[in-house]
Amino acid sequence: MSMQHRVQPIVQGVARPTVFVESRALSDRLACDVTLALESFQFTGSFKFRAAYNVAASVPNQRILAASSGNFGQALAYACHLLGKRCTIVMPTTSAAVKVDAVRRYGGEVALTDTTVISRAERVAQLAHNQPGSYVASAYDDPLVIEGNSTLGMEIGTRKPCFDLVVAPVGGGGLAAGVLAGLLSVGARARLIGAEPLLGNDAARSLRERRIVTNETEPQTIADGARTLSLGLHNWSALQHGFETIVEVPEEDIVRAVRMLFLESNVKAEPTGALSLGAVLTDRARFRGASVCCIVSGGNVDPGVYANLIAS
Repeated sequence: MSMQHRVQPIVQGVARPTVFVESRALSDRLACDVTLALESFQFTGSFKFRAAYNVAASVPNQRILAASSGNFGQALAYACHLLGKRCTIVMPTTSAAVKVDAVRRYGGEVALTDTTVISRAERVAQLAHNQPGSYVASAYDDPLVIEGNSTLGMEIGTRKPCFDLVVAPVGGGGLAAGVLAGLLSVGARARLIGAEPLLGNDAARSLRERRIVTNETEPQTIADGARTLSLGLHNWSALQHGFETIVEVPEEDIVRAVRMLFLESNVKAEPTGALSLGAVLTDRARFRGASVCCIVSGGNVDPGVYANLIAS
């Protein structure tokens, strides 16, 4: 179903509005006007609820299959719980325990998979063969995902005063493509900047080479929500012209961003969610003097991992 056929996304009015925090401490340190768009207070702790609910409410299938490192999985499990549907989530064995537990707590089934032996996509295909009639949902490469995430872009684009730059974490591109669609739909003039782990910089390489570039293996960045092999096809068609640039964030700047969000703004962010601030740390000259909206896409992080990050 295309976005042009819908007056408004089904998730609009269901998802919680994002929380905006104007951070004077971060603004002073980084020489730009920083506003945090916090999706860590969204249902299930990340922006993924916007996409997951929009998918689950839009398709007629009663069972949904998906692969996820955690956030889309738990969001889809919760959405299916609300809608009386069932889901199975293929998750890597390396997924954070807090995210695996959350999927199960919301009523979803988990199929843990060693991605060094079989890819997530192959495991989903196996399950789909054994469970005919299931809808196979992509965590990022689906028009319904983009449509759901566009509601965040609409909120950012209608906030006054307007932003010069909006920074979005990039994995498969579903969040960035959705934010771009939302900004465009409300006529916002903010420019979109991507924030991607340097260890998994396929989107940045794609932008440079003007074609989709694929990682050979799943990148082992601390930003587990960005451990994708490539941008989705639907996302690439929009983002190849929609990004001003993509900042490739080293692991040390991701860690610094997690710690700064905690110490300077009292915000708990998972490493993927901290990518946007990490981009500002990595490329300060690009943001100097600008009004910047940093999307903190989620706050679901294993307590032990988080304690180590903020203490490092």
